[in-house]
Amino acid sequence: MLNTNDKIIKHKTGLLNLAEELGNVSKACQVMGYSRDTFYRYKSAVDEGGVEALLERTRRKPNMANRVDEATEQAVINYAIEFPPYGQTRTSNELRKAGVFVSPSGVRVRSQGI
Repeated sequence: MLNTNDKIIKHKTGLLNLAEELGNVSKACQVMGYSRDTFYRYKSAVDEGGVEALLERTRRKPNMANRVDEATEQAVINYAIEFPPYGQTRTSNELRKAGVFVSPSGVRVRSQGI
């Protein structure tokens, strides 16, 4: 029987424990609302790496290629602080006049870090 107090993996170990108690994987999956494929993925993870293998892992690394250079980012942040009521389109247009080229959607993403 697997035992853990970690809320993140409690439901996963609960599914494995229920299947063990019932002796029926299909019934345990039906009761818990999981597919049998999910059960076998959890079981495989536990068999290979123990209960710790059930912890959530990030699936993707951030794509840093989409970032603008530091000077552009700082210009957007400074402009957003100086003129808070301006929207992302106006900010983009005003920065373009000053020689800083960033799209309106880029302004939105950059200025959210404030």
